[in-house]
Amino acid sequence: MALNLCNYEHTARGAIKAFWQTREDARRKQATAGKSDQGERAGVTGGKNMDGFVDLVTELVKANGLPNAQIHHQRAMLTLPGYFRPTKLWDLLVIHQGRLVAAVEFKSHVGPSFGNNFNNRAEEAIGTSHDLWTAYREGALGQQERPFVGWLMVVEDAPGSQTTVRESSPHFPVFPEFAGASYLQRYDILCQRLVREQLYTSAAVLATPRLAVTDGHYAELSAMTGLRSFVASLAGHIATCAAL
Repeated sequence: MALNLCNYEHTARGAIKAFWQTREDARRKQATAGKSDQGERAGVTGGKNMDGFVDLVTELVKANGLPNAQIHHQRAMLTLPGYFRPTKLWDLLVIHQGRLVAAVEFKSHVGPSFGNNFNNRAEEAIGTSHDLWTAYREGALGQQERPFVGWLMVVEDAPGSQTTVRESSPHFPVFPEFAGASYLQRYDILCQRLVREQLYTSAAVLATPRLAVTDGHYAELSAMTGLRSFVASLAGHIATCAAL
């Protein structure tokens, strides 16, 4: 049976528009209340920025053979056991017949600060997946097949994320791929390596400018880290689980 990708590009454009609009609405609300956060934090603390992508995953799960799966995105139902820590709160979980089908993280990175925040996102992504897979190996999820583990990142397409970045490593050279790479390119490298090292089943990065609030425009950096690869991988996993 062919996979159903659910017109994902249309849904993604809607998700991007909602991402920027939700940030702006949160900023305006806090400004009106006289409680504005510093910098870009106002748009983050409003929450719900990535709900459009939750809708996309929900459509894919239902359309590819698991219409009755439990799809959790409310905080009280998003905890999984860890190995190096007791628990980890995920952004979306798909549960079917008591088994973990998928666990997905939705993250975003908006300027003007890209340096330290990129490192924090990378460390978080690596640590989260390593913790889950170790817990899985030790039986924390019971006896079940490997779940789909996904990481989807939305990054502001702006001068700060596009500009070449110099890296200082006084004792040993950095990998040549990182030399002179912009932060968008670094996210692409990160996502490719997260998948190659089997830390995530699929990892995607989408670049989008603030003006995309009007049309939902986004760009992909490579086929391996594009949204189609992410969507097809998830749909295939869901279809396999349904068949089994």
